[in-house]
Amino acid sequence: MSDTLTAAVAALNEKMGGEGFDGTAKFVMGDEGSMIVDSNGAREGDGDADVTLTADVETFQEIFEGGLNPTAAFMSGKLKIDGDMGAAMRLASVLA
Repeated sequence: MSDTLTAAVAALNEKMGGEGFDGTAKFVMGDEGSMIVDSNGAREGDGDADVTLTADVETFQEIFEGGLNPTAAFMSGKLKIDGDMGAAMRLASVLA
């Protein structure tokens, strides 16, 4: 696992405050790889998910640090979402 992906997993777990997510989401972070978020929290992985979010590393870092709203990232084209939009909206509320 790359240092960037390791840091992203840690940042997302911290942002979620030890809570999991009601569903399964995959974050695809450019060439760095991907991580899965589910009821157990975030971890490196590349499995099936209810929703897949794709963006570059910088966009995800801004979202995880609270500097960029996930909905704004999607509306501006920085974040691509594929799959269950309901799950994406639930995830956005967890990340806000």
